[in-house]
Amino acid sequence: MERAWLFSLIPLVIGAAFLCVGAYGLRRADALRRTGLTAQGRIVRHEVSRGDEGAVYYHPVAAWTAHDGQACEYPSRFGRGSTAGAFGVGARVVVRYDGDNPRRFAIQGWETATVDRVFAVVGSLLTAGTSLTLLIRLLAL
Repeated sequence: MERAWLFSLIPLVIGAAFLCVGAYGLRRADALRRTGLTAQGRIVRHEVSRGDEGAVYYHPVAAWTAHDGQACEYPSRFGRGSTAGAFGVGARVVVRYDGDNPRRFAIQGWETATVDRVFAVVGSLLTAGTSLTLLIRLLAL
């Protein structure tokens, strides 16, 4: 196998990884939408993280009481550059969570499937494009 073939595998692997991340996120969101339980919660604080370029991301920490009486308090998996609007500390929010694993939750209005869709689309395009290129190369030999 030539080096060019090996280099063409890089976008295939990246595309497959993006596709897996996007599909996982979309399946998770769909499962919460279909079978998740709903509870009233509130934002108790924001966890701050920094990106590689120094950007600051705020992850709201939601607190709610599960239907079985368990107190839950977990940070969102998504962070944004600001907390303006309805997601400041003390804000009342609707939380949809997995009854078996309350760590798997989504804050209504904060969590969006857009990021997961972008990952799935980009992954699909990279995977399909690279696969087609490799197939054409194989048939041309």
